[in-house]
Amino acid sequence: MSTETKKYLVTGGAGYVGSVVAAHLLERGHRVTVLDDLSTGFAEAVPAGAEFVEGRVQDAAKWLDGTYDGVLHFAAFSQVGESVARPEKYWENNVGGTMALLAAMRSAGVRRFVFSSTAATYGEPETVPITETAPTAPTSPYGASKLAVDHMIGGECAAHGLAAVSLRYFNVAGAYGPLGERHAPESHLIPLVLQVALGEREAISVYGEDYPTPDGTCVRDYIHVADLAEAHVLALDAMTVGSVPAGEHLVCNLGNGNGFSVREVVETVRKVTGHPVPEITAERRPGDPAVLVASADAARERLGWTPSRPDLAAVVADAWAFARLRREEGSA
Repeated sequence: MSTETKKYLVTGGAGYVGSVVAAHLLERGHRVTVLDDLSTGFAEAVPAGAEFVEGRVQDAAKWLDGTYDGVLHFAAFSQVGESVARPEKYWENNVGGTMALLAAMRSAGVRRFVFSSTAATYGEPETVPITETAPTAPTSPYGASKLAVDHMIGGECAAHGLAAVSLRYFNVAGAYGPLGERHAPESHLIPLVLQVALGEREAISVYGEDYPTPDGTCVRDYIHVADLAEAHVLALDAMTVGSVPAGEHLVCNLGNGNGFSVREVVETVRKVTGHPVPEITAERRPGDPAVLVASADAARERLGWTPSRPDLAAVVADAWAFARLRREEGSA
């Protein structure tokens, strides 16, 4: 692992994953600039010690210069349902914004790039666990926009000598101290179940209980946000030491490699919080695959990454601590 102090730009660093990654970089002694327009992020989530610039990624050329050693890009819209209703918003920001960012990097001579990609690029998988060689067939404009960016990055690497790593996340959860998940509206399972435990929601809806899984509910691969952040740091290290050289675009899935069903998540929340969590059984949602589980072999082999927090109860406990902290601060 490189111990030399570097300077990094973190776009979307006031959001959930971006803020945790920025905190990890700062803890390792790096200098960090966060660029975020606060359309979905929160200024108070920018870690202490980071320089904060309020602005759009489309305007990154105003701030990016040759003093930066790399860019980590999280400034994307990520709501699947919204992307179906407003696809133009996702193409303009996720694709157009990244195109402008890559142009700014090329102009400034910044040649290391880590991209926040997603398992949504695969769509409904043919086999599980899902590897990076699986067919990509996104089922939403959100997933399609991320896949388009992955293709864009590949071209940039081949033509202009960029070194890049795309990290395709599965289900990110948990919290890192005061940094946690706070989407509005919330659409992710663990924070939704915690809202029931807090009394902010009457019950959790379980969409479908007749899937071909052990308990009939969907199975998903949950990864702790701190493990995810460590993968980004390792990706930068790999580019710094040349194991991901100029001209290469490495794509890695990030997940635990283990799946947990919706009912397992709900039961784990009950045990961790000590609160009852009423359930409402609802119809299946169109397009929900029965099982989504990642193969993270490529991240292990190329980046030396292994998740150190694979236990679902630990993930839920950290998310619960964050949810109670926000409640105590009166911001829930």
